[in-house]
Amino acid sequence: MNSRERFGLAMRHLPADRVPIDIGGTTLTGMRPGVARRLADVLGFTGVPQLMNGRIDEQILAWAGTDFRSVGAIVDLPSPLTRRPAEPPGPAVDCWGVRREQVDGEYQITGHPLKGATVEDLARFPWPEPRVDEALLAAWLTDAQRLAAEARYVVVAEHPVFGILELGCWMCGYDDFLMRLAADGDFVLAFFDRVYAIQLAVIEQYYAVLGPYIDLTTSGDDFGMQRGPLLSPRAFRRFIAPYFTARIARTKALAGCYFWHHSCGSVTDLLDDIIACGVDILNPVQTSAAGMEPAGLKAQFGERIVFWGGVDVQQFLPHATPDEVAREVVRLAAILGAGGGYVMAPAHEIQEDVPIENLVAWMEAMR
Repeated sequence: MNSRERFGLAMRHLPADRVPIDIGGTTLTGMRPGVARRLADVLGFTGVPQLMNGRIDEQILAWAGTDFRSVGAIVDLPSPLTRRPAEPPGPAVDCWGVRREQVDGEYQITGHPLKGATVEDLARFPWPEPRVDEALLAAWLTDAQRLAAEARYVVVAEHPVFGILELGCWMCGYDDFLMRLAADGDFVLAFFDRVYAIQLAVIEQYYAVLGPYIDLTTSGDDFGMQRGPLLSPRAFRRFIAPYFTARIARTKALAGCYFWHHSCGSVTDLLDDIIACGVDILNPVQTSAAGMEPAGLKAQFGERIVFWGGVDVQQFLPHATPDEVAREVVRLAAILGAGGGYVMAPAHEIQEDVPIENLVAWMEAMR
């Protein structure tokens, strides 16, 4: 059974020869460069890495049995606000005006261009121009056509735009924007109108080119935190669902593909609504968050959505023994993969604190 057949059965909630596997197939299921280098050393891989979509060595993907290959990326739109560091690790400002600086070796948000803004300020703000670079599109098209012609792997389009909620929290600050969700709905809706218009213009260009060659697309917008959702189901239906539903419908109309959504945290209370918006696949299935136990998720939602992820990188993989890892991945495959409907993957990018022997134990157990 090949990767495409295996994935097709999983999406139809039917059993296959094994659960599909994704280690490194997307930006949100990959690993940090240091992890990849150490893993390659342990496995004895030599030569110049052949980076899939600029990230993970093809040798690692093949070793892991990854059934997916990706094309595309978040689009860096033209903007007068963009500032790149003169030399790393200096501060940077993205096309949305969000400032990031290195803190303990990681770029963290340190500036919010719309903190304290008014509805009138939104009209004056220099929003990025929703124009995708044609040279980038042409390069991604070449990759997508090659992968589709080879017909070996499931072709995944990385999402080209950020989500509306995360952009609100980044551009205004989490404290500011979450308060507005409770007390300033007019601002929130005006902000989402602006962002959605940009999202729509970008996806029209992006999926019109890549759509004929892809099997699914990712999307990302964190709706959850460790103990519960960031907003109530009622607020989700009022503020998020109308834009999210429209975006998903237009994406599917353009690309005719499955829609995969990434939300960290506890989203059990929102999952009925997320499914109603048109989401086919939930990632990353953060089992360390409240209410995200695999058995409960499978029992309540397993016939209506496919789960993708589940192998916890927050608390489990960094601290478990290899034997514990082997038992856990077999358990997840048995629970979430019962009758299909599951793709096994890390529940986010694998960080530098994960021992390489745990990744090896994971793959050996699955084999």
